[in-house]
Amino acid sequence: LQTQFLHVGSGSDGTEDSDSSAEREQTNSSESDGNIPKRTRLTRASLRLSQSSQGKQDESPPLTPTGNAPSSESELDISSPNASHDESLAKDPALRDSDKDLSHRPKRRRCHETYNFNMKCPTPGCNSLGHLTGKHERHFAVSGCPLYHNLSADECKVKATTREKHEEEAKVQEESNRHATRHQTPTSRQTRYKEQVTEMRKGRNSGLSKEQKEKYMEHRQSHGNTREPLLENITSEYDLELFRKAQARASEDLERLRIQGQITEGSNMIKTILFGRYELDTWYHSPYPEEYARLGRLYVCEFCLKYMKSQTILRRHMAKCVWKHPPGDEVYRKGAISVFEVDGKKNKIYCQNLCLLAKLFLDHKTLYYDVEPFLFYVMTEADNTGCHLVGYFSKEKNSFLNYNVSCILTMPQYMRQGYGKMLIDFSYLLSKVEEKVGSPERPLSDLGLISYRSYWKEVLLRYMYNFQGKEISIKEISQETAVNPVDIVSTLQSLQMLKYWKGKHLVLKRQDLIDEWKSKETKRGSNNKTIDPSSLKWTPPKGT
Repeated sequence: LQTQFLHVGSGSDGTEDSDSSAEREQTNSSESDGNIPKRTRLTRASLRLSQSSQGKQDESPPLTPTGNAPSSESELDISSPNASHDESLAKDPALRDSDKDLSHRPKRRRCHETYNFNMKCPTPGCNSLGHLTGKHERHFAVSGCPLYHNLSADECKVKATTREKHEEEAKVQEESNRHATRHQTPTSRQTRYKEQVTEMRKGRNSGLSKEQKEKYMEHRQSHGNTREPLLENITSEYDLELFRKAQARASEDLERLRIQGQITEGSNMIKTILFGRYELDTWYHSPYPEEYARLGRLYVCEFCLKYMKSQTILRRHMAKCVWKHPPGDEVYRKGAISVFEVDGKKNKIYCQNLCLLAKLFLDHKTLYYDVEPFLFYVMTEADNTGCHLVGYFSKEKNSFLNYNVSCILTMPQYMRQGYGKMLIDFSYLLSKVEEKVGSPERPLSDLGLISYRSYWKEVLLRYMYNFQGKEISIKEISQETAVNPVDIVSTLQSLQMLKYWKGKHLVLKRQDLIDEWKSKETKRGSNNKTIDPSSLKWTPPKGT
């Protein structure tokens, strides 16, 4: 099958005041060499505290190194060993004058890489030394604790060195293959690597021996939830190493957020939410108000998405809440599945709460409060208690790049059940009604990229299965499926169905892939979750 040549294009201020020169001179002249490092940490915040002890009250409490109002005196950054000497410094007119002279200057942001040694890792028996990534000397959260992951600090450093070596080798290999992009067949190196992986994965379903099971149970009984379960021999060494790499990368990302001040030693991050009849572990940080975020556990109404601090408040709210489905217009219903179109301008609070909730499970999401330019399509599953949130996607009312999805999420309790593909299919159905070609906004999350690649593969194989002609056009596929040509070409390349031969691009109809897709489609039967275009009752909003 032959097609025309297609040019593909890539489609609160956590501060600490700097010491004045007068403070340094006073400190250097009054302290011995052994105490100089401690004395240089005296800040204007500590001086103001000393002044307040003499009867002068500050207008606001001093800030902790994390930028939050301190909850106790132990959080204040005062390292002077001599309180009476601090008071004498505070009474010194020269120091007070220098403090006034610097009061108009902007505060410098504190370097968050400075560790707070009062913090400790919550893992029992851990001394907070080492880091899972092997790149830091200390850690303060379970995500970076070597002991929790049944490793030592030295083992983490060795693994980090090995990972860096493999990454360097991969970069060299990628550089050598950069000029061979037209050759879609795997290289001999890639073929050997695939054979090695297949061989390593052969025994991953063999199960555990009796001795291994006893060892794992003894470890679980001894440490409970304070240690990670033993993972050796549960799967292949290759898959376990992939998991370890993902753990190290996630720990590095959390450490980066901590250094940037977006989370404070893991304490200002919501760990779990109570949502309907589910208790969900969160994946990422979401900018909920600090008074809610510091609780660690949030209670959310599954219908109006209002967030609360306690089970009692949620129970009282549920007794009064009249919402049983999202606001807006119901534009699709088939069986128990419904989709509601919610305007971010008309239902601003609901959409903001939806974005805050979604950020707990999305890494790249940046939209939280500016929801007015967007439409939200919320999918629900109905029962006798109401319409329960399954997932949603948002899209711009006027997108100059024809993005049909800005953000998409399936709630964790509904993942791996086909709902994500339904949301993607519904977004392309709207594009077909609008007579446009759509594509999701980049960057996609890891799970989003997997879902979209799976959807594009299914769409193309279905098109090939039904296609009876001899010549095929990328443009025709795009017009019929509403999928962007760039996404079609990238999918064909990943399936090794696009070849370059004698100056032309050829689309190969791989019957083995089509037969494999058809057999899976047959196994799913009539229970397959799909979108029925006849159940859509929707017209494009004006101005789009």
